[in-house]
Amino acid sequence: MTRVGAVDCGTNSIRLLVADVDPGTGALTDVLRRMEVVRLGHGVDRTGRIDPEAMRRTLAMASEYAGQCRELGATAVRFVATSASRDADNADEFVAGVREAFAHYGVTPEVVSGDEEAALSFRGATGDLRAAGLPGPYLVVDLGGGSTELVRGESTVEAARSVDVGCVRMTERHLHSDPPTDEELAAATRDVDAALDLAAERVPLEGIATLVGLAGSVTTVTAHALHLPAYDPARIHLAELTPAEVVAACDSLVHLPRAERAALGFMHPGRVDVIGAGALVWREVVQRLAGLGVQRVVTSEHDILDGIALSVATTQGPAAQEPTAQGTATQGPPA
Repeated sequence: MTRVGAVDCGTNSIRLLVADVDPGTGALTDVLRRMEVVRLGHGVDRTGRIDPEAMRRTLAMASEYAGQCRELGATAVRFVATSASRDADNADEFVAGVREAFAHYGVTPEVVSGDEEAALSFRGATGDLRAAGLPGPYLVVDLGGGSTELVRGESTVEAARSVDVGCVRMTERHLHSDPPTDEELAAATRDVDAALDLAAERVPLEGIATLVGLAGSVTTVTAHALHLPAYDPARIHLAELTPAEVVAACDSLVHLPRAERAALGFMHPGRVDVIGAGALVWREVVQRLAGLGVQRVVTSEHDILDGIALSVATTQGPAAQEPTAQGTATQGPPA
């Protein structure tokens, strides 16, 4: 077994996985899995800079994560970050802070290509699906804060595209009222539908057997659809719902006032303000695929974070390029 650390720092949250990986079989056993909402991308779409308080929160958590990797005996760590960590005017400060936190491992935050992000997400998400006998082809949808990745494949990635719709970006652009007005929802829906049209130019959406949703917006919608009193990853992972069940849960969350969203037992406090937009994006994806005949919607708690951990175990250092699909492309930052 090889013990590794993986960090996924997105627009809305930062996550850590320390895991034991069998390099021969690719089996992954969690040692520690964490998620904190730090909102690194808050306002970057508008200002071009990482907010100082968001920077402080994120670097403080990076230092805590690095300490846990050392305490738990991880032999190597990989840190994958949103493109705000490269493109923002003050990105150098973020990079320097992460390097300082993970100096023991010689880690620098990586902004991976859209192709590699797709491959990492697909690798992390689909292992359990195949083991459970869920049929492909799969469409894996990783719904993040700044962007959403759509990845099609069966045993490997066949096509992928990243589009600029995510729960934070759509909230900041459109959903300003509590609850959102019909006009705000219509504007956000137009953006999402246009993004899905763009994705469909590169990723064939016909003939999908299993639609797979990843990340916090999707898992929260699933908890709502399952009427969970508290967040329960074991119940959520590999939960299978009909498109109608997903759409009903999304519609409910989109229209709830903030206070009622916050009172839901499964709702993470850091997701209260953005879950309406996340649910709207997921609703549009599910409706689009249902219109093409998809009847199986599955939620996975395993995603790009698991793919990052597997890549570290394979390379024991900065990971080699994952296999990528012919003709894949990216638009906008990773989530």
